[in-house]
Amino acid sequence: MKKKIIRVLAAVLTAMLTVAGSGCGSMEAETMESQGETENKIQIGMCFDSFVIERWQRDRDVFVSTAKELGAEVNVQNANGDVEEQIRQVEYFIEKKMDVIVIICIDSDSLKDVVKKAQDEGIKIIAYDRLIRDADVDLYISFDNERVGTMMGEALVRKGLSGGRVLMIGGPLADNNVPLVENGFRKVMKQYNIEVIDSIHVDGWKPELGAAYVYEHPYMVEQADAIMCGNDSVATQVVHALSEKRLAGKIAVVGQDADLEACQRIVEGTQVMTVYKPVEKLAQTAAECAIALAEGEQLTPDTVSEITGNRYEAVMLDDGTYQVPYVGLEPVSVDRDNIDTAIIGSGFHLKEDVYLNVPDQMPK
Repeated sequence: MKKKIIRVLAAVLTAMLTVAGSGCGSMEAETMESQGETENKIQIGMCFDSFVIERWQRDRDVFVSTAKELGAEVNVQNANGDVEEQIRQVEYFIEKKMDVIVIICIDSDSLKDVVKKAQDEGIKIIAYDRLIRDADVDLYISFDNERVGTMMGEALVRKGLSGGRVLMIGGPLADNNVPLVENGFRKVMKQYNIEVIDSIHVDGWKPELGAAYVYEHPYMVEQADAIMCGNDSVATQVVHALSEKRLAGKIAVVGQDADLEACQRIVEGTQVMTVYKPVEKLAQTAAECAIALAEGEQLTPDTVSEITGNRYEAVMLDDGTYQVPYVGLEPVSVDRDNIDTAIIGSGFHLKEDVYLNVPDQMPK
């Protein structure tokens, strides 16, 4: 509320100076206006894990544009998968006296100390997409990650995998979402008597490690009816490796994030499904909540609903030590049957791009 008053007073003062001034006085007023706008805008720091995963660029662009529309400035940093670098970037944001810091964490257990340091300086913290454990953040916003894993498993069941064998090539366990996704997936495997014959985790979400597994474990791969990939970037490299072994399309592959290449593989027949996460909604909601935090709002299940116009509701979630406000958006399972409506119809990818390699199958 105080920041709102300051911004209004600054705007009134600028208007008075503009009206009163002329010549050099007018230039002075314009200079003061520019300085006033910069000084009084909400300052948000946004620290990404990396941009290895395709979707993060979309999250960044939507968050930044939404925040700017709401009168804030966003400083984006990229830690390139380095935890120590991410800590240094958060410390940089603290020195710059940001109002809010939004973090896509690399390691869910390594940031609680620097988060506490920021909070001691009065800076609000949003854990974006990945929970920061034991940190008492002001908001955790993500998708229902266990549901993501359930959707992956259900897609394989629909493909006829009951009683079959599956490999799991997941993301790093340092990402809090990974065990949640895998828990949902394993529940479906158990329910339908599908054997998980091996499970690995690729360090730092490096997709080439997924391909390396396929090359280095030919016997295990040949036994598998399906491969669950932690995301579509991993799936891309896995399918490339399977193609070299002439197994692409014969072994069912699932992933998440609805990357363009994954959507192309779905229409081509070399990937069974992906999980579409409406990241525009996630980024917009996070930006709205960041502005509210900067203006002195305390986020609770009730206030989040008010801020988002009742589009989303929050609950309290245990981060290991504290109860924190959590907004979980619903993901969408995408396969060949609904890709035209879920992906193309929503504008997430263009029809021409999705059907680039199979134009004869493009819907009219």
